[in-house]
Amino acid sequence: MIRRDRYLQRLIDKRENGLVKVITGIRRCGKSYLLFEIYKDYLIQSGVEDEYIIELALDDDENIKYRNPLELGKYIREQIKDKTKMYYVFLDEIQKVASIPNLYVASDKIGFVDVLLGLMKIKNLDLYVTGSNSKMLSSDILTEFRGRGDEIKVSPLSYSEFYSAYGEDKRHAWGDYFTFGGMPFVMSLKNSEEKSKYLQSLFDKIYLDDIMSRHAINKDKSVLDDLLDITASSIGSLTNPSKIQNTFMSEKGVNITDDTISDYLDYFIDAFLISKAKRFDVKGRKYIGSPFKYYYSDIGLRNARLKFRQQEETHIMENILYNELCIRGFDVDIGIVNINTRNALGESKRIQKEIDFVANMGSNRFYIQSAFAIPDEDKRKQETASLIKVNDSFKKIVVVKDNIIPWHDEKGILYIGIEDFLLDENSINK
Repeated sequence: MIRRDRYLQRLIDKRENGLVKVITGIRRCGKSYLLFEIYKDYLIQSGVEDEYIIELALDDDENIKYRNPLELGKYIREQIKDKTKMYYVFLDEIQKVASIPNLYVASDKIGFVDVLLGLMKIKNLDLYVTGSNSKMLSSDILTEFRGRGDEIKVSPLSYSEFYSAYGEDKRHAWGDYFTFGGMPFVMSLKNSEEKSKYLQSLFDKIYLDDIMSRHAINKDKSVLDDLLDITASSIGSLTNPSKIQNTFMSEKGVNITDDTISDYLDYFIDAFLISKAKRFDVKGRKYIGSPFKYYYSDIGLRNARLKFRQQEETHIMENILYNELCIRGFDVDIGIVNINTRNALGESKRIQKEIDFVANMGSNRFYIQSAFAIPDEDKRKQETASLIKVNDSFKKIVVVKDNIIPWHDEKGILYIGIEDFLLDENSINK
């Protein structure tokens, strides 16, 4: 069993809180396993008898009748025979429930949201659902459940989760994760060829079909494919729909509007395939508009898009670090620091320096630079120039690829190796 302690604790914290627990995340990242195996085992170990856990996999053909929302509601209510004890209801692939006409209101339909809202009125029932990205997107939850949904977003395996379950020589763990990422099923595959084919098949058989179905896209599959490739090639680089539009025209000979590209990028974000990082003016304390940076939610999926041809370790490491900060619950931006300087003629010049990540959580903030290597003092000064110009007391960190003993320089900046940072949840506070 791959441990998912972070998400298990979130489910435990939300237990019996009166809301529908909606487990979201990119498909095949382990949502169902988390609920039906890990969380169920926790409930049983805590004293809940098996008969008080109601499980229904709605993608199973044996349960096809319960895709009728009225039949689903009726079935669950029939299972609740003891009014004195709490029942836990697990519904997998809730989007399989069809919408049917409302016999009493001609223009209305009844769907899974109506069923869930009705079930929530049962006081001794604690409700958990998972759904594929084509229906259960985080942007839908507040509107679909009218503020009665409580989201638990699950990501592919973090490096520490991957490392804890890695059964081979741990010295190879980073190389495998760096190449094939953290989709859980990948860990069960025996060789590189199987892993590559599986990751590529997720796009061909699941992700693109989901997006096209959800957004009623009847054409442009090749455009979606190309856009995923372009985004994969540019992780860690500033871009925007207009730049991508120019790329389509110059490299593909395809004329597609920047508005359409913007919509398609938003579809990828809603499907948890990619994330968008905005730029933040640290001194001006304000967000800056386009361009942005895009990162893949799983680096193995990113590499698979490019047939494992572009293995730039600097950008891949940056993507992994971004994902780790998001998994830990930080809001992550790209930092911009405006600096006044002079050119060779002595003329005043204003330049922008970038901080890879500004990570915020509540009142805490961290400035983090992803530096693949710092071979000499000049490189160290280059990597820390933007950090030094930030005039506040929040912690500043440089993460490097090498396995080093963590240390602080004369400015208080922490230097730490990437594996140490990823494997230690408290590394950010060293």
